[in-house]
Amino acid sequence: MKLYNTLSKKKENFKPIKGKDVGMYSCGPTVYDYAHIGNFRAYVVADLLKRYLKYKGYKVKHVMNITDVDDKTIRDSKKAKLSLKSFTKKYEKAFFEDLKKLNIEKANYFPRATENIKGMVSLIKNLLKKGYAYEAKDGIYYKVSKFKRYDELAGLDMSGLQAGARVKNDEYSKEKVNDFALWKYWSKEDGKVFWDTEIGKGRPGWHIECSVMSTKYLGKHFDIHTGGIDLVFPHHTNEIAQSEAADAVKFVNYWVHNEHLLVDGRKMSKSLGNFYTLRDILEKYDAMAVRYLLINSNYRQTLNFTFRGLGNSEQAIDKLKELVKSLKKANGKNEPLVKKFIAIVKTDFEKAMDNDLNVPEALSSIFKFMHEINKIEISKKNAKDIIEVMKGFDKVLGLDLIKIEKRVFSKEIKDLIKKRDIARRDRDWETSDKIRESLLKKDIKVSDAGNKSIYT
Repeated sequence: MKLYNTLSKKKENFKPIKGKDVGMYSCGPTVYDYAHIGNFRAYVVADLLKRYLKYKGYKVKHVMNITDVDDKTIRDSKKAKLSLKSFTKKYEKAFFEDLKKLNIEKANYFPRATENIKGMVSLIKNLLKKGYAYEAKDGIYYKVSKFKRYDELAGLDMSGLQAGARVKNDEYSKEKVNDFALWKYWSKEDGKVFWDTEIGKGRPGWHIECSVMSTKYLGKHFDIHTGGIDLVFPHHTNEIAQSEAADAVKFVNYWVHNEHLLVDGRKMSKSLGNFYTLRDILEKYDAMAVRYLLINSNYRQTLNFTFRGLGNSEQAIDKLKELVKSLKKANGKNEPLVKKFIAIVKTDFEKAMDNDLNVPEALSSIFKFMHEINKIEISKKNAKDIIEVMKGFDKVLGLDLIKIEKRVFSKEIKDLIKKRDIARRDRDWETSDKIRESLLKKDIKVSDAGNKSIYT
């Protein structure tokens, strides 16, 4: 499996630090508004990568942060006349609802910035001690000139770097225009948002948050960091600088960045009238069509999001679902060629996905497979084998092509399940085991996980 690494500027063979365990961090939302479709391209790409890693047999520990304190959240919570916590909770809740609609698997951990202030203070103290940070009248800053590999990720010409759109002076009293805030001392504009700490009364800078929340769960050196290309500089560049200066080890092995999303060929902008949140789009289009459009391109290429493209995505999904529906009605003869077609499509799908998540090529292999299958009458056994391989693909693509129908139980079975659950609760293992055997004889699978039992 090869991934393009922004750090090395080339595709590299993916090799985790520890066996089949993968540590992965994704930059999550700043919860001051509803997330737009450009944001969701990054989240869908991260989800696709995680799903394919799992398909390949890796165990992924995934962390995605929630930025619930920064200039924007403070500014807009004041406008709304709400506390910072009440204001950000609304948009955090909306974000999780949107993840579910797009079938994006939840990360293992969603740490909030406001709950990790102690770790940020500790990291800043370490940077001060090592001479990578200094105090100014309005905050504590990182001394960029001291970190010699600062330009490595973004490929910057530091000699020509001036204050501008991405490196703002912000009227802070830093020594150099390139230096960035680690801790901002309280000012009246912050209102009630501050923390009294050993390094002063104030709040964290944006970049320090991700360094602390990623390493808290994944360790000082982990495998993959994902995000949009707009985060390469300064955010991810600053994460590397502060993390590696503090810990004296490599921060991340593979940096995976998705390119920008355009709408009808233009940069998304409220002034152009082409700015859409996911919720705007879902008023007229199915969520899986949105997901299909977001994944059906090379993630390192600019994606042009159009409503025509959404319509085409809906049609593509309908064709795939029609195949699955027809398979459930299969009643022909056993066709030996099916086994060959399955072997070919699996090889082609995995070859495409192994090549830096080439989804268009992977989908093309599935449609070619579908074309061959539709030309022949197949048996129920053939159909079952095809459905199984399609389930595997859909675990990666996340398009809900195959809905697992919930089994409907008779009153007799429901009563047995209820009695068994009560027996397990009362630790009456003898009764529980007897009922389990009875259920198995009735072709009902029983899975026990802790205090919960699943019957299928």
